[in-house]
This record gives sequence, structure tokens and C-alpha cells, in this order.
Amino acid sequence: MRRLLTAAVLVAFATAAPAQFMPEKLTPLGEKIEAAMKSDIRTADEKARDAERKPRQKLEFMGLKEDMRVIELIPSGGWFTKILAPVLADKGELYVAIGTERAVAPLIKNTPALSKVKIAPTDAKMVMGQQMGFFDLEITTLGVNDADLVVTFRNLHNLTAKGRANLNQAVWNSLKPGGLYGVVDHTRRHNEPASPENGRRIDPVLVIKEIQDAGFILDRYSNLHYKPDDELRYEVGRKTVTGNTDRFLMVFRKVE
Repeated sequence: MRRLLTAAVLVAFATAAPAQFMPEKLTPLGEKIEAAMKSDIRTADEKARDAERKPRQKLEFMGLKEDMRVIELIPSGGWFTKILAPVLADKGELYVAIGTERAVAPLIKNTPALSKVKIAPTDAKMVMGQQMGFFDLEITTLGVNDADLVVTFRNLHNLTAKGRANLNQAVWNSLKPGGLYGVVDHTRRHNEPASPENGRRIDPVLVIKEIQDAGFILDRYSNLHYKPDDELRYEVGRKTVTGNTDRFLMVFRKVE
């Protein structure tokens, strides 16, 4: 079984496009993203993380265009929502889905610049799994059809294997043929057993296998967040690691 898994991942990487370096000259889309990053709806603390999170490069790599129908999964407090919303406001659509009630829904309600952001009518239910810190996700639909792009930022590690499988299938069902699924998360060593130190990391090989199982192909991957001095040993919140974790950035495509 391990040999089959390794072979499948090798094929995925062989057929996927390698990292693409972004041009120094801003594209029109890049200019819109940069303008959104400077918006006064973002806090000083949020802007301070731009150098490390590289939102423009990341969103460009994921294939964002201003006329897309985009779904952001598990948006937390809306860090990326505040950037995506202005870019998509005129020609596109932005939906936020799963875990929106506590933070991002009130943010949308109370921020005029986010008034066009829509809460996806998903049937998702997140419940604490048997292991502390991991959630089971029961979901059959995101409530949005014919999406061009679905994105999730550092969320897959919070879900159980069953929850991730359910989510990946729901993403597949929501995307139009040729639609893209952009994924970012903290890197765990391949095949490393779970421990208190790696709970908020996830094996990128496992992620590829699971998303391929839902029907996707790995379209491209990037070393944008490669960190040679992250030894992949410590919890991502440790002072010696936080803000400097190695993260994988991959884009999958729905092909039918």
C-alpha cells in the first residue's frame, strides 16, 4: 500500500507544474490585490503579517481572477476575506463557508466594504472529534454551484481524515469543470506519527492522496513558503517557529 501511495504521489508531481516565480512588475490583478492589502478595513496587525504570508503572490499563484466565483473555506476572522472581497466586488462573487457564525459573519454585517460577501448556505456541521483539537466535519454541499475557485488557508490540519474526505468531496461538487482548489497548510514530515508537537501540521503527501481520491488532479505547486530553517520538529505556535513555518501551497484542478 505504501508503494502504491508513493507511486501515486510521484506521478502527481511529475505531471504538475512546478513553482512559478511571480514577475516583479505588477499585473492589473496584482495591483488590485495590493490595493486591497492597503485598505483601511484591515488592522495594523493584519498588515504586519503581509510580508510573511505573501497574500498577493499566493492568490495570483492560485489563479484568482477578478471575475471569478470564489469560495473561501473556514475563514476564521476574515484575514483573507478582507483582501478577496475588494478584488471580487465589481465583477466577481465571494462566498465564505463553514465556521462563519462567530467571527466573519459579524464582520461582514458591520463592515460596509464587505457588504457583497455572501455566507454560503452549506449544511456543514463541525463537531469535536475523539482526539482533542481535531474536528469531524459532516457536509454534503457547500451550497454554491459552478464555483471557479475554492481556497482554504491552514485549515486541513484541524480536521479528521473523515472530515477532510467529506470536505474534499463537497469542494468537488461545488466547482465547475476545470475549477481550481487552492490549499495551504503547515508542513509535517511524511509518515511521521501524530504527536503534541505536530498536531497543527499535516503531511503534504497525504493531502495530495486525499484530494486526488476526490477526483482532482494536482495542477501545480509552489515553494513560496519553503523555510529551510524550519526543522518540522516543533509546534507551529512555539516562539522559535511561529511566523516562520514551512508551508505547502498546492493547486488542484477538477477534471471530468
